[in-house]
Amino acid sequence: MLSIPPYLRSPEMAIGLAAILLSGCASQSTAYPSLAVRDVERVEGAFQPVDIPVEPIPESPPPADLVARLAQLQSTAASAHRRFMDAAPATARLVDAAAGTDVTSDRWASAQVALASLESARSEAAVPLGDLDLLHADASIALEQRQAIQDTRNAVTALIAEEDTVLSGLRARMR
Repeated sequence: MLSIPPYLRSPEMAIGLAAILLSGCASQSTAYPSLAVRDVERVEGAFQPVDIPVEPIPESPPPADLVARLAQLQSTAASAHRRFMDAAPATARLVDAAAGTDVTSDRWASAQVALASLESARSEAAVPLGDLDLLHADASIALEQRQAIQDTRNAVTALIAEEDTVLSGLRARMR
């Protein structure tokens, strides 16, 4: 155990001793150390990047059933597109008959029903597009070849774009 000498036991003495010890910490000097980079901290020379050859990850071949699945999806979209294109002339006649009529007329209502049926046929063509997107995502994750999927997707997208053009033209004539 630590023993304190008797002359340090008085409070006045302890305060005086603390004042003397703390006075060394409080100086009025303005000479602070510099924050500039010192010579030993300087880096000499230049770093050269190391060329590491990057090899592309090879894509694995597509599954055997993919070609058949793509053909089936494209066939589904093509048959929906044919139904759309077959119904488009009749819808166009109804739209032309309803042009300029009141929204409460039977001709306007018939044209609206025909447009809704045509939009429904368009959505049937778009269903395979969702399946193609899923196939593309799965092939991307599995690092499989995606070109055949992309080609089929482009073909289906072109069919849907043609349908969208027809629909927008018919809607414009309804106004």
